[in-house]
Amino acid sequence: MTSRERLLTTLDGGQADRLPVTTHHIMPYFLDKYMNGINNEEFFDFFSMDAIDWVVPIKADTDRGEYLDPSQGEPGFLQVSRVFSDNWRIESENVPGTGYDTTRHTIVTPGGELSCVIQGNGYTEWVGEPLIKEKSDINLIAKYGTRPLCDTEKVRQSVLNIGERGIVRGFIIPFDIYGQPGCWQDGCCIRGTENLIMDTFDDPVWVHEFLQVLLERKKPYVKSLEGSGYDVTELGGGDASTTVISPDIFNEFVAPYDKQLIDEAQEVGIRIAYHTCGGMMPILEDLASMGPDALETFTPPEMGADVNLAEAKRRIGDKVCMIGGFNQVHYLLGCTEKATRDYVRKCFDEAGGGGSYILAPSDHFFDADVNLLKVFADEARKCLYC
Repeated sequence: MTSRERLLTTLDGGQADRLPVTTHHIMPYFLDKYMNGINNEEFFDFFSMDAIDWVVPIKADTDRGEYLDPSQGEPGFLQVSRVFSDNWRIESENVPGTGYDTTRHTIVTPGGELSCVIQGNGYTEWVGEPLIKEKSDINLIAKYGTRPLCDTEKVRQSVLNIGERGIVRGFIIPFDIYGQPGCWQDGCCIRGTENLIMDTFDDPVWVHEFLQVLLERKKPYVKSLEGSGYDVTELGGGDASTTVISPDIFNEFVAPYDKQLIDEAQEVGIRIAYHTCGGMMPILEDLASMGPDALETFTPPEMGADVNLAEAKRRIGDKVCMIGGFNQVHYLLGCTEKATRDYVRKCFDEAGGGGSYILAPSDHFFDADVNLLKVFADEARKCLYC
């Protein structure tokens, strides 16, 4: 099989010729520090993995008077092009003297302003000050927020470019500036995780209103994916894991909103991979019942989560494709080649039976031994089905 055939067969619940092996988002930090700044395509070629081309091209809905931010430049890692209108624009300024790369972003609307602070350290970025400080702030988003669409022509071109070497993957658009694909996760980014959890107890009605606002912003984008050629698109995020929230919060405030996006994506022919980097075991069946085509990341306890890969395969392996499960912290850095190979085999033995399993690290990584990455991919390619 080609890499494309292998990945698509597995995503659709089938058994390929061998275990597919890939990775989640490739961090720019890793490419710069360990790989002399090569690009993603060169990364997959170097390690002979089944390739994934991550692309999220955005266009504006000109019928709504919207346009792309003319000053943004190339979007950063996990960012998308911003869409402005006469009633919605973002102004940014650097904040010196904080010890980190710090930027204050201000969204300007006719009804008032919203502001947040984003910080970074070269590895990653985080929210230093959340956007939603008052509950009434969501009214500005509902009234004035723009609604980005997918530039399907650019996605189709990416599909042609990658050919049989792999697949093209995107993610449901996050909120402007800093966000996540899932509605709850997006809300945590712009309200603050702790704040939003407390809001579910103090004012659950408002939380539902907030999530509905975020859902309505994502729906036009999902509908615009029709005909794009995406092989799979990501939804979800770690703030919906059970190492962050309870199963009750998941089932009341996460699943009802994200399931709507899953249903609408599949209606226009787009597969969904639902991303839960954290605890999954108490909600495995709840995750599968939303109907995604695949689930990830199946992070093991040694990395701070709770996944027993063999049990997960037994409980939901016949319902969805499973992606991930590999402990990159302990087996891509500071261990022997044999230990890495043995762990690949462990993952294959526990989750590979019958197919419908893609081996990948449990989420992205920043540091890794290049030789151990080679070993990881090499051993996976030896895990044959026929």
